[in-house]
Amino acid sequence: MRPAYASLDARALRHNLAQVRELTGARVMAIVKANGYGHGLVWVAKALTGADAFGVASLEEGLELRAAGIQQEICLLEGFFEAAEIPIILRERLTPVIHDHHQLEALRHVRSDRRCDAWIKVDTGMHRLGFDPAEVPAVAADLAALRFVDRLGLLSHLACAEDFASPVTILQIEALGRLPFPGLRRSLANSAGVMGWPAAHADWVRPGLMLYGVSPLGRTVPAPTVLKPVMTLRSRLISVRRRKEGDAIGYGGDYRCRENMPVGVVGVGYGDGYPREFRSAVSVLVQGRRAPVIGRVSMDMLTVDLRDMPQAQVGDEVILWGEGLPVEEVAEAAGTIPYRLLCGLTQRLPRRECP
Repeated sequence: MRPAYASLDARALRHNLAQVRELTGARVMAIVKANGYGHGLVWVAKALTGADAFGVASLEEGLELRAAGIQQEICLLEGFFEAAEIPIILRERLTPVIHDHHQLEALRHVRSDRRCDAWIKVDTGMHRLGFDPAEVPAVAADLAALRFVDRLGLLSHLACAEDFASPVTILQIEALGRLPFPGLRRSLANSAGVMGWPAAHADWVRPGLMLYGVSPLGRTVPAPTVLKPVMTLRSRLISVRRRKEGDAIGYGGDYRCRENMPVGVVGVGYGDGYPREFRSAVSVLVQGRRAPVIGRVSMDMLTVDLRDMPQAQVGDEVILWGEGLPVEEVAEAAGTIPYRLLCGLTQRLPRRECP
């Protein structure tokens, strides 16, 4: 069997959820869309039994959770895409986010004895989905008039919460706070809002990235809590060879050995979801020490400089990101974001779950 796999630590996941609760005191909607940020939708939800609700992107994800026996509230963050989904939403007790007039119009034609809750999406500055704050009173009245709608809530999304110098977050907090509905539950804070903007916590918070042990604030901003990585991408050395000064390594011969040196081959590549190109140098961990990646990353393999660990041998474990090597660092070197690396792992890469 190929040695590459992603190990998943449920204890770290629960630890990170506990940190959210300590920071906010609010109810927690754990965001598990995009296959649980690449960690496995159902596995994440079952590990997070302490979450008050789960947030998903589509009806399909919500149904997968219900089929797995998840009983908590499940919020469809983009609502429904066509009217045919509404009876299923009612049957499965899902909570849609209503963000557009076409959804309101579809709901007006529903006749059902089943009931559901709903969130009203308010555009406080993201300018992606949602109603203008001035529209919300009429929207709330329309939804309240529907016999099958129980609890309503007001939900918005922070656009620039990771940037403490931006005035946008304060304006968004104020915009949601001005809406005159004291009885409705409110939700605004994503992971960056949880970690950096206490005024945004409201009744419900919606952490995503931080649940998986990754700070949305970047590596240069001190985090207010200690997060533990849930995923560690692992493989092993499948070859160790002495190369001569001037030897070209890998496709295109982009890297040439500066001296006689040991070069290791790691059994993982872009076919597994590891980045192919880097803007700056990046390392992996071999025997707990950093080994620079050299040459081009191939589909199934990559090569590393083992000069600092001449005792390395075939079979030694290699950590690509996770324990001891933050995925944020790898993402930064690749000119991308941690979300993309976590969500981009391919299906051929096994996941091994630790309870």
